[in-house]
Amino acid sequence: MVLSFRERRLLVLAEPVTGKRQGLALPWGTLAGGEHLDQAAARIARKAAGGVPQWMEQAGAFADGTAHPGSAVLSVCYAAVAPWTEASAPRAWIPVHPLPRLPERHRRMLSSALGVVRHRLEHAPIAFAMLSREFTLSELQQAYETMLSRRLHKASFRRALHAAFLVEPTAEWRGEGRGRPAQLFRLAPRRRKGERRGVRLDLL
Repeated sequence: MVLSFRERRLLVLAEPVTGKRQGLALPWGTLAGGEHLDQAAARIARKAAGGVPQWMEQAGAFADGTAHPGSAVLSVCYAAVAPWTEASAPRAWIPVHPLPRLPERHRRMLSSALGVVRHRLEHAPIAFAMLSREFTLSELQQAYETMLSRRLHKASFRRALHAAFLVEPTAEWRGEGRGRPAQLFRLAPRRRKGERRGVRLDLL
């Protein structure tokens, strides 16, 4: 399962189901000879998204008798995060909210994966993996808010971001509608003994 973010919407990559079960499904595949689970997941995500996801983690195993487009008895779900790019046909990005119409097992996988991503959000720089290499702090906050479906306190978010030593400013600026241009930043985590690698979030 590959997630991305665009225009304040959380998106998931889907592909058409062929055969008797028409509709959409999450990208999936089977183990190739000699592959480990992580290797297979990375290969499937790379083929679906057109590049290697910047963050990926296992989100659970499912063998509950629910429908799967490949009639698999056991499914292992991985959550991957990637910057948005145009999807290659026949795949397409679809909004996560409301929960899209997918095979029942894929709907459960998506719900589980979203829970994993949100749980890990404060401890790993997942939101950065949804953005281009350079971004404004407003874009970064919007990515966090979109994944959490909650607003964040702007001043507290920026203090926490700087305290985590995760970003550094660039010499570039970008216009964001009315007002003065916003400075661009990039992910540049500093190594400090015992420091957190995520951002502590204060919700409104």
